[in-house]
Amino acid sequence: METAQVSETAKFATIECDGGYTTSLPLEDLSIDNVLLAYGLDGKDLPPQNGGPLRIVVPNKYGYKNAKWVRKLKFTQTQELGYWEVRGYSNTADPFLNDRYANVP
Repeated sequence: METAQVSETAKFATIECDGGYTTSLPLEDLSIDNVLLAYGLDGKDLPPQNGGPLRIVVPNKYGYKNAKWVRKLKFTQTQELGYWEVRGYSNTADPFLNDRYANVP
């Protein structure tokens, strides 16, 4: 985020992928040390079957936050719901809280 010179007003990142898939994360979650933007595997470019050219790996979240085929990160002031989140999945996706589904009355 430092290299991209993200605006100080940005609080979230929307991850845009091939096929129209999206997800989003607060910058606070994106900046945790174990979060990766993976572009390689075993010293070679990340192959498409593994999510190449770029894949985001977010170990502390459910799988739908670990997007494959990443094409763009968009930094925003408000959080945009992604593909699964608009379909009722939890936006926080915290497996330690068993937080899989949105609280919908």
